[in-house]
Amino acid sequence: MNRRFVAKDPAAAAPRMSSPATMNEQLSLLNAASKRIGSTLDMFETGRELMDVAVPRFADAAGILVQDRLMTDGEFPQRSTDGTALVRRIAVGVSDPAPGEYARAFPVDEVAVYEAWTPYARCMATGNPILYPRLGRRTAEEIGRFWKRDSVSRVLEDSSFLVVPLKARGRVLGFVVFTRRPDSEPFEEQDIGLAEELAARTAVCLDNARLYNRERRTALTLQSSLLPADLYQPLGLTIASRYLPASDLVGVGGDWYDVIPLPGCRVALVVGDVMGHGIRAAATMGQLRTAARTLASLDLSPAEVLFRLNRMSQDLDATQIATCVYATYDPVTRICALASAGHVPPILVRPGGKPELLELPPGLPLGIGNEPVEMRELVLPHDAVLAFYTDGLVESRERDIDEGIGMVCDLLAGQNRDLEEVCDLTISAQRPGHERDDIALLLARVRELDEDDIVEIDFPSDPRSASKARRFVRATLTEWRLDSIADATELMISELVSNAIKHGSGTVGLRLLRGPTLVCEVADRSLAMPVMREAGSGDDTGRGLHLINWLAHRWGSRLTPKGKVVWVEQSLP
Repeated sequence: MNRRFVAKDPAAAAPRMSSPATMNEQLSLLNAASKRIGSTLDMFETGRELMDVAVPRFADAAGILVQDRLMTDGEFPQRSTDGTALVRRIAVGVSDPAPGEYARAFPVDEVAVYEAWTPYARCMATGNPILYPRLGRRTAEEIGRFWKRDSVSRVLEDSSFLVVPLKARGRVLGFVVFTRRPDSEPFEEQDIGLAEELAARTAVCLDNARLYNRERRTALTLQSSLLPADLYQPLGLTIASRYLPASDLVGVGGDWYDVIPLPGCRVALVVGDVMGHGIRAAATMGQLRTAARTLASLDLSPAEVLFRLNRMSQDLDATQIATCVYATYDPVTRICALASAGHVPPILVRPGGKPELLELPPGLPLGIGNEPVEMRELVLPHDAVLAFYTDGLVESRERDIDEGIGMVCDLLAGQNRDLEEVCDLTISAQRPGHERDDIALLLARVRELDEDDIVEIDFPSDPRSASKARRFVRATLTEWRLDSIADATELMISELVSNAIKHGSGTVGLRLLRGPTLVCEVADRSLAMPVMREAGSGDDTGRGLHLINWLAHRWGSRLTPKGKVVWVEQSLP
């Protein structure tokens, strides 16, 4: 049962007057409320809309306050045991004269704990409106002392004071305070129904905004936790990136990017876009990013990665579709291999030249069909910039995708500045406003390796080559001042070269690469991959890979057009 409390303040003995609101005026006010309140999913804006409707047509001044945790977390707080309420003022409305004094007394975005004795806390605790036809001096001074501002008591003294709860879906979100000046007619009991109707419509809109913001905050948190916090900075490339979530009107999407280290100081660059928005798109993005990283660890070609990623995406969720571009880069040869699954084409900016679109073999988006993916290879020149992005950067309602790509090319043309500045310039110039989609941007600038950081040598398929390889490794690491890891590295290379001579064919290649780690590669012409096996107590062989597995930071093997490469990686001291 809805109880209405009318305060009897002995200090306020003003005669009751008839309410100025006729039935037609009430209907007109409610009609305006239905049209204006709730036009956005912003709680502050919804509060301002209520103020615009109610002031001055219903009240001379008003304020709207909601529980603070609804603003910060989108959740209702635990019910207070002492009757207090932590609330935030989200809007204030004042009619002339002297609007400044009221605004100073009750500033917007102020957070306060209302004590149980205040009419505000009692309204929230009971869920019932509270009316003071005239607020006497004593009560006004008590409220002023609570706020520790004399302006509060001056504004409220002898005013007509009405507090109405904001209730939606059985919960109290906060309250609305309506006041009328001493020279205006006071509120009467029939005004309470109109005030409750205004508050009820506003409360539903506020609760919708709360639920939307909570879901969006959850999706943003999920998405940000799935995106890389710190991008890996590979050898031979300078990397910069940006991610902007979609605007409030669109919702969070599923764009992602990644930089994945590969054996031999190579790297994989990935940018993808899950179609759709919300938590489901963000969750699918996380699954695809994890799957792409898993496939990258197998050291597959870009075409093979996207083919398998397509099959995996159909197993994850057959209704979700995504586009993706996947590239690998070798800093020694500067060969970049790229493949696309329905994604917007990357842009290559050659040093001193015009940007050009890299026309990749067309492929279907992930989640559609089972067609094989084709791949393109090219050698990137020193100081070239490779740009990967999602369609949110180049497509909007105001322009088509070709025009957007052209604008990005113009921005990237002749850019010799820091990549972080280029990212900021590109993003800020391409944001199409309130209806923008997710935007992901990944830039990579090619840097030449120092010749002193790479050494290569070939050995004949001769058992004596193992000792030559040991001496070569020892001399190189001494020159690089890496004597502390020379013994372990020499032992591992001796084992790999011996295996290549015993089980492979043709010359044996050895390459040492000094980067973030020390990478040693042994190449032969055999396609047989090394496999760890348990050696018997009487076996003289079969323990070499176990030794390498124990000594190396990481090790592995990969096929090449001419055979295979077995690599070991050592952490630098």
